[in-house]
Order: sequence, then C-alpha cells, then structure tokens
Amino acid sequence: MRQFFSNIWQLGIKELWSLRRDPTMLVLIAYVFTVGVYSASTAMPQTLNNAPIAIVDEDRSPLSQRMVSAFYPPLFRPPQLIEWSQMDPGMDAGLYTFVLVIPSGFQRDVLAGRAPQVQLNVDATRMSQAFTGSGYVQQIVMGEVSEFAQRYRASALAPVELNLRASFNPGLERSWFGSLVQVINYITMLSIILAGAALIREREHGTIEHLLVMPVTPAQIMLAKIGSTGLVVLLASLLSLVLVVQGVLNVPVAGSRALFFAGAALCLFATTSMGIFMATVARNMPQFGMLMMLVVIPLQMLSGGNTPRESMPELVQNIMLLAPTTHFVQLGQAILFRGAGFAVVWPQFLALALIGTLLFALSLRRFRRTLSQMA
Repeated sequence: MRQFFSNIWQLGIKELWSLRRDPTMLVLIAYVFTVGVYSASTAMPQTLNNAPIAIVDEDRSPLSQRMVSAFYPPLFRPPQLIEWSQMDPGMDAGLYTFVLVIPSGFQRDVLAGRAPQVQLNVDATRMSQAFTGSGYVQQIVMGEVSEFAQRYRASALAPVELNLRASFNPGLERSWFGSLVQVINYITMLSIILAGAALIREREHGTIEHLLVMPVTPAQIMLAKIGSTGLVVLLASLLSLVLVVQGVLNVPVAGSRALFFAGAALCLFATTSMGIFMATVARNMPQFGMLMMLVVIPLQMLSGGNTPRESMPELVQNIMLLAPTTHFVQLGQAILFRGAGFAVVWPQFLALALIGTLLFALSLRRFRRTLSQMA
C-alpha cells in the first residue's frame, strides 16, 4: 500500500512539472480565474442596465422636458440631447442604443387630443438591451404623457400591498451572483481540459509508452492525473475567490469556504474522470476540443448556474441529475449565497461521491482498454 501511494505521488509530481512547462495552459488558468471571472461578472447583463439613450427634442416644451428627465440610472444612462443630424452617425458608431425623437408641437398636439407620434430608434444588434429596453421606453413615455394630460401624477390604488424583500442579495447586484457562478463554471471547465489535455499530451509525446514499462498500474496513473489537476484547479479557484471575488468585486461569501472546496474536490474527482474518458475517445487535441464543447456547454447551461432548473422541462431536470455539475451548483449556491451547512448539502455531497465513483470506474475501464491496445 505504501508503494501504491508512493507511485501516485511521484506520478503526480511529474504531472505538475509537465503543466509547468506548458505556458498555454498556465496562461489559460490565470486568465479564466482572474480576467474571466471579473469580466463575466461586471459585463453588461441581459437585463436593462445603464443603457445609452439620446433624445432629439424638437419641441422644447415642459412635456418634452418631463420626458427627458424620466430616463435615469440604473436602467438608463443620463440622456444626451442631440440634433437630428447626429442621430444616424451616433447609432452607426454604437454610441446610443435608443434614440427618442420628440417632434415639434408635440405638447400642443397632446393637449388638443390629436394623438401625435413619437419616434423611437433602436439598435437591434444589442439584443440583450433592445427588446427589454424598448418596452421600458414605451412605458415611460406613455406614463409621462398620461400624467401631463391628466394634470396630476397619481396611480390607481391596488387592492393589496406587496412588500418585496430580496434575500441573500438585497441590492440585486448581478456581480454577486455572476462572479460566484463563474468560479463554479470555470472549476468544471478547467478540470476537464487539464485532465484530458494531460493524457493526450503524453500520447502525442510518446511518454505514455514509457509508463507502460514502469511498475505502475492504470489506476495509479489516473489517480495521479486526477490529484494533480484537482490540486491546481482548487488552488487557482481559492485565489480567485479570495482575491478577485471578495477582494476586487467586494462580493460577500455567506458560508464556509472549506465546506465549499470540499464539495469542489468531489466535483473535481468526477469531472477529471470525465476529462480522461473523453481523452481516451479523442485521438488528438482538436478532436478533444470539439468533444469538450459538446459536453461542457450543456453542463454549464443546464446545471442551474445560468438558468434556474425550475424553469427547464421536467425531463431535462431529471436527466441533469446524472451530471456532477448540477449537484455542485446546488451546493455551491447553498453554501456561498445562503450560508448553508453540511446538514443541508449532504445529499449533494453524497450524489457527487456516487457519480464520481461511477465516472472513475468507467474511465478506468476505458483507459485500461486503450493501454492494452497500445501495448
């Protein structure tokens, strides 16, 4: 038994030295856990936020001034008053997502009951803002015109009063959710890439044949790759969580980081086994990259990190229970967002352990068959 773990230790050191001599992988690890996490969490969200808007006010009336002042952060940037001749060049240059044109005599026609028209120009190439923002602009314009025509600003009383309280993220800050979800996604993605690339790199360099003549077993080779890859990803994600998420973005972490990374270790055991299995199927790195895209994208999109699982079809929800990322996202959100303890997330820990054991057994069987064919 001592020799068994000694072989794993030595092979793991070899994997770390191989990764150290691969600058591409090192740059990828550094990029995704720093710039990748920061940019994904601070980029323009799918909901309307600080949308650039300009207004061509040809009326210059009290009503048009009320409409101009109705657009303000955080939904819109402060409106820019421009001339008609500046509209097309500004939209062509991407300076404005919305341009509202208020025609001359607009207030006079409203008071006279002539139903004047207001033109709204939308840059539809910004799909995340164009669809939602056009609805907001219409509501704001119609609301201001209606209140001006009625001579008072009031709204009908609702039969009930709704008190909205946002738990775990009172300010509804997207960076709080986005940064932590990106850390979870990158843990999954990098573990698959590093484990699969390590095996393919040895096959392409011919070092896998050297391992076949050494007194090591396929299980030891796999455990060494899983351990070294998991260690690198865990350290990188820990630094990202502390320095980028909590340090730069000032995102609070409610629960235990030790408990979260314990769950991450179980997830890494499953995903690295998955990466090795994919590497035994692919013949080279381009094939592995294409296969990885077919696997990683559904895992990230359907695991509940980007879209709530409750909004998915029931069949998809049941199928994705077989994916380790589904349980990792659940325990990650429970621990990091809601401060849950082990008594709450133990079902996810158990599911990750079972899925990881199954994936390791399948990968080991496939890896042994691949080695026997090479021998």
